[in-house]
Amino acid sequence: MTEKPFAEKAGRSIQLFNGINIDGWRQAGPGGFRIDNGMLVTVGGLGLLWYSARQFGNFELEVDWKVTKKNDNSGVFVRFPAPTVPSKPGGDPRAAINQGYEIQIDDEGAPDGDMIHKTGAIYGVQPPAKIASKQPGDWNTFLIRLEGQIYNVALNGEPVITNFKGNRSMRGHIRLQNHSPKDQVFFRNIIATPF
Repeated sequence: MTEKPFAEKAGRSIQLFNGINIDGWRQAGPGGFRIDNGMLVTVGGLGLLWYSARQFGNFELEVDWKVTKKNDNSGVFVRFPAPTVPSKPGGDPRAAINQGYEIQIDDEGAPDGDMIHKTGAIYGVQPPAKIASKQPGDWNTFLIRLEGQIYNVALNGEPVITNFKGNRSMRGHIRLQNHSPKDQVFFRNIIATPF
């Protein structure tokens, strides 16, 4: 049987961010996100904004994002458990770091420039097949598909991760990273389609 990395969507799409408020989201860790002209913009860090209203198992996630410079750092985290820690409102962003995967945003691949740390990588685990991001200031689109333990990622229509076999949680939350005060990353059109 040949696997189809990006088959037709079977479920009903859910808009996770409406461009007006962050209802259904919670911040874990320092920093946060501000809303500017219908976009989420990273502020400070190191923290994670996580979609607390629902967990996802098999789904496609479409996310538009842009950076202001090539070394801006962020990521889209998938299938993470709720980062709840009683002493920290919203939870600890590091508490579940090894229980899901991050799709990286950082064209320079901090800290070492290795492909396993660059845009489109499953951070620290699987390098992207290529760097398919646009120039700073231009919008990019991730299409991330998770089916069972199979992960596929396209960036701007180019497959960058194909049929990666994971071994972590089969269900969890979606998170966006605010990495540090020197990074500024914009997000919009965050749409999940369960199937």
